[in-house]
Amino acid sequence: MTGAPQLVVHRDKELMAQAAAARLITRIVDAQAARGTASVVLTGGRNGNGLLAALGSSPARDAVDWQRLDIWWGDERFLPKGDPERNASQARAALLEHVPVDPARVHPMAASDGPYGSDVEAAAAAYAAELAAAAGPEDHGPVPTFDVLMLGVGPDTHVASLFPEHPAVRETDRTVVGVHGSPKPPPTRISLTLPAIRAAREVWLLAAGEDKANAVAIALSGAGEIQAPAAGARGRSRTLWLLDTAAAAQLPRELYPPASA
Repeated sequence: MTGAPQLVVHRDKELMAQAAAARLITRIVDAQAARGTASVVLTGGRNGNGLLAALGSSPARDAVDWQRLDIWWGDERFLPKGDPERNASQARAALLEHVPVDPARVHPMAASDGPYGSDVEAAAAAYAAELAAAAGPEDHGPVPTFDVLMLGVGPDTHVASLFPEHPAVRETDRTVVGVHGSPKPPPTRISLTLPAIRAAREVWLLAAGEDKANAVAIALSGAGEIQAPAAGARGRSRTLWLLDTAAAAQLPRELYPPASA
């Protein structure tokens, strides 16, 4: 299991997005060089989409072999296909429509007008089955060992669609669950669980803006994962918090990294 989380604090959200995009390109290229393929888990929200837009406009994006990249999602709003509020729709607009990905290796979660209709539990089970089918013997579990799994941190410390005190954050067996009664609209969602998140080699948590400062401080100050789901998100080899100065403003000085840019 990974050690203590690492923190990188950037001047502002724009620089954070650009630096995170550059970091992600490097990780993907390194994974493809080592194993032939790479896998990433995308996140929505303003910081996740900002990173994807920065990646799409980076000249270095062509270093990635987009045909050998598997793309998954950490959560999704259970809305009709193509709805602009869906994470998959936003990711396509920000990045995926602009790079030569293999459509067979892009794995969106089901829409509410998809093959499972309004049955979000069936849609979640189907995504769990898709993850299990993609996992090999080397993964030692029901999901692939993602190279990088990205998560936005909400002002309430939620990650993916795992909200404080909600049943989904307590899940220890299933890898994907349907979420009902989300405190953030829309109320119905699909989400990876903490066990699935922890299968990743690296987990990156993104937070920018003063509205995230309290959540960052709580999650990094020893809170429990039921009360602060972000505290339970960690990677097998590395857990990286990518912040701007506003989001890091309430961190105790002993947590603040000495050499951030």
